[in-house]
Amino acid sequence: MNRTLTLIAAEDHVDNGEPNVLQLPNDADPLAIEVCLDDVERIDLDFPKFTDGRAYSQAFLLRRRLGFKGDIRATGDVLIDQLVQMQRTGFSSAVLKEGVDASAAQRQFDRFAAFYQGDAVQAAPHFVAAPETATEPSA
Repeated sequence: MNRTLTLIAAEDHVDNGEPNVLQLPNDADPLAIEVCLDDVERIDLDFPKFTDGRAYSQAFLLRRRLGFKGDIRATGDVLIDQLVQMQRTGFSSAVLKEGVDASAAQRQFDRFAAFYQGDAVQAAPHFVAAPETATEPSA
């Protein structure tokens, strides 16, 4: 799988209160902010614990239902084994938890060449997107 997710080290993530960056708590409804998305360039979605997956649903809603084109960034307790699913649900960047080795992240993407079902980024399932490989029988 091609990695399109930008990885950011914890020490490189700066939250300086820019007006075009929205921090959405993981219990907030993304549909409630639909009217102000035109002015937003980045939305930070929080993972307070790696076991709390509500931000995946938020990212999916923002990408697919609301059509948000800006940066959706995962923050908080982000581990490398979550990165593939983050990319598939619509995240475009992730701030790695302190102490996590970013060079190990690519292995997660190398393990999965493709997925059969569609996702937030590639909506068409694999059988629709895959080229036709059947050959015509010879006479």
